[in-house]
Amino acid sequence: MTKIKVLPHEELCPKGAELDAKSGETLAEVLLNNNIKIEHACELSCACTTCHVVVRHGFDSLLDASDDEEDMLDKAWGLEAESRLSCQVEIKEVDLEVELPKYTINMVSENH
Repeated sequence: MTKIKVLPHEELCPKGAELDAKSGETLAEVLLNNNIKIEHACELSCACTTCHVVVRHGFDSLLDASDDEEDMLDKAWGLEAESRLSCQVEIKEVDLEVELPKYTINMVSENH
């Protein structure tokens, strides 16, 4: 199993977390399945930026972002070189460490 380390986030994961993930899952699925309630206004379809994360370790092991993901990331709050949309990050066999940004840009809160 791949390990996903989530750095502490004041609201979503105050103590941080270490999660097990299976190859083929998306990072967003892993987070949501482990009760880390990240925003996902577009239902994980790469049509918004609410599931934006920063991959602090393991970024180079990920597949390149698609053009659609890159276009969406340009709109994300707090964009960094290691930013990705968690709905587009497919888990492989390399452990990841991720940071959840302090803010997201969400025009409509859907209380998922």
